[in-house]
Amino acid sequence: MCRTLAAFPTTCLERAKEFKTRLGIFLHKSELGSDSGSVGKFEWGSKHNKERSFSEDVLGWRESFDLLLSSKNGVAAFHAFLKTEFSEENLEFWLACEEFKKIRSAAKLASRAHRIFDEFIRSEAPKEVNIDHETRELTRTNLQATTTMCFEVAQGKTRTLMEKDSYPRFLKSPAYQDLAARASAASACTSSCSLAEPSHT
Repeated sequence: MCRTLAAFPTTCLERAKEFKTRLGIFLHKSELGSDSGSVGKFEWGSKHNKERSFSEDVLGWRESFDLLLSSKNGVAAFHAFLKTEFSEENLEFWLACEEFKKIRSAAKLASRAHRIFDEFIRSEAPKEVNIDHETRELTRTNLQATTTMCFEVAQGKTRTLMEKDSYPRFLKSPAYQDLAARASAASACTSSCSLAEPSHT
């Protein structure tokens, strides 16, 4: 196994740099996570093993929506894509609900629940998500006795909408297709580098 990127052949280094640059362009290094801090930035590794796992991470996003959502980099890339479709509020709401479920203080839970409702659920909310009237009213009722599950139905419907609608378009987008091709090339390059290097015991 290569110990560092310095052990790569020049072409591998060039591919890795090109891959990294393309990712930066894809994200536009924009205001990701500027509103809530929930959307993570891309994490870069200087070591060969980190670069390799990053390539595998990118390729894993097309295997399932769960894998995409479980990856900080995947969430950041998907968020950037949703911004181009003006539908980033769906992911931001889903992320806000995930953070909400971690709150243990009853007072903070109630306060945060009303903030989420006002931001994403109520009619004419600044980031209103696309849910039906019944779900909106059910969520409003749930706030009368706030628990970590009060957004469960609304979050589930928003997730299904993203998985069935936005996620397939994300995978077919030229930006992701290009990204996946570069990740495949980087992954193949690291594999060939590993095979070419003599083993040490």
